[in-house]
Amino acid sequence: MEWMNWTAPTAAFFGVIALILLGMTTWELRSPSIPRRGFLPIATTRGDRLFIGLLGSAYLHLLVIGVTDWSIWAAFVLSLVWLLAVMRWG
Repeated sequence: MEWMNWTAPTAAFFGVIALILLGMTTWELRSPSIPRRGFLPIATTRGDRLFIGLLGSAYLHLLVIGVTDWSIWAAFVLSLVWLLAVMRWG
């Protein structure tokens, strides 16, 4: 059986996602969220907006890699802006 070789960036990525999920869980337990409307066409909770933001960030990365010749750092910045916008105003 072969094992996956984890690089430092891969481990950091999944570590940050785990910390975000842990933080969101703690926040939800201390202060339950109520659905609200933002620029998204549905009422969403914090967890919904996190999921939508992470999924959108993944698609933005794929779009930048597949369609442009931009740096991966440009994709990172674009995805981070999208995630923050969805979490704040989504």
